[in-house]
Formats: sequence, C-alpha cells, structure tokens
Amino acid sequence: MSNTVSALNGASASGYVQVHEMGLQGMITLRGDLSAKKLVDAAKTAGGTNVPGRGHIALSGAHGIAWMSPDELLILTPYDEVDARLEGITSKLAGTHHLAVNVSDARAMFAVSGDDALVRETLAKLCPVDMSAAAFAPGQFRRTRMAQVPAAIWLPETGEARVICFRSVAQYVFDLLKGASLAGSEVGYFR
Repeated sequence: MSNTVSALNGASASGYVQVHEMGLQGMITLRGDLSAKKLVDAAKTAGGTNVPGRGHIALSGAHGIAWMSPDELLILTPYDEVDARLEGITSKLAGTHHLAVNVSDARAMFAVSGDDALVRETLAKLCPVDMSAAAFAPGQFRRTRMAQVPAAIWLPETGEARVICFRSVAQYVFDLLKGASLAGSEVGYFR
C-alpha cells in the first residue's frame, strides 16, 4: 500500500517572503444552481461556512468555500474529511442536478507569507491582477493565470496569500513564486 503525498512534499523557499507547499488539502468542486436552497445548504454543511458572494472566499478554521464561477464552488476541508463531506453532498442533493467531485489529488496549494506589501508584489509579478490593498483585500478570491498556467489566489489575512494550481504544474508554480521573491528583486511598488 502506498502513502498519499502532496505534490512537492512540503517544499519551501525563503526570499523576501516565505513560500511553501501546504501539503495535502481536501478540495471538492461543486457545480449546480447556486441559487437553489438545497445546493446552498449542502455546500454550507460540507464547507463549514456560508456560501460567499461572487469573487470571494469564506473561511472557518480548516474549512471554507470559494466562489469559482456562476455555477461552481470550491469546498475546502481537511484531506481526511473529503470522502465523508462528498458523501454528505451526494446524499443531500440526491435527485438534484449537480456535480460534486473530489479534486484534492489534482491540485496543489501554496502559502506565501511575509510583509504584506512584499506578498502582494510577489503575486503581482506573476498574475494580471491588481494586487493593491484597495483592489484586492482579504476574503476576495481570484481565478487568474500565473505566468503560463491557471491559478486561484486569495489573501486569508494581511501578509498571507494562498495559491491553488493543478498538481501537474506544482513544481513550475513553486519555482515561479520562489523566483519572484528573490531577495534583491524587490520593486517597491506597494510601499
């Protein structure tokens, strides 16, 4: 029997910010009519929090729900809880048009932490997103591109960012984040 491991086994790097792969993270994609009470209730139970509005993420401890598109949510939960949470969604939505899929092993998640201005600068070097504090605040969620690959980003709090990407490009994203945070490459735009 093999052991389940994350994409980069907790790799980390230090530059003017800290970058590390966060290990195994439970993730469920839930698609359906986001205005349907039954789907919203199932999502709230699985995600442990209220369903956020467009372009936002709601977090409660190790659980959360991110708004991905008009018919899609990403539910975050501890890795070892995914099967039970997925079973709960399937049970609550029986007979309702929906799609609920465990995507945990298809994704990787990174933390970028340090001085808030430098965390924002690191991401701004790589993503076509206005990373100013006025335009991107904690609790907001963006699907975007990070250099050549799709990614999702959010700020759980000041000086902290999270990045989700496909597992197949985890090394590439880690190297991008590491390179963008090299000491001596600071731009100073957000100061």
